[in-house]
Amino acid sequence: MAATIRLMRFGKKGYPTYRIVVLDKRKKAVGSYLEKIGTYNPMTDSDQIKINDAPLDAWVKKGAIISEGMRKLLKKRASK
Repeated sequence: MAATIRLMRFGKKGYPTYRIVVLDKRKKAVGSYLEKIGTYNPMTDSDQIKINDAPLDAWVKKGAIISEGMRKLLKKRASK
């Protein structure tokens, strides 16, 4: 299965929050997802990034592709 790990936007207009999800790449970007593995809130003082590493590693081992935005977020998280 072709899966991708990406950010899914939620929240009000002007106040975004994101879910970090695993999606089937062949389906729509909005809608159902395979698994929620974390959250990201850019509106807090120190950007709040919560990721469950075990499912992230498991999906990457299965061949899931990490989106560009998610890559930047992981790099930002690693530098803290």
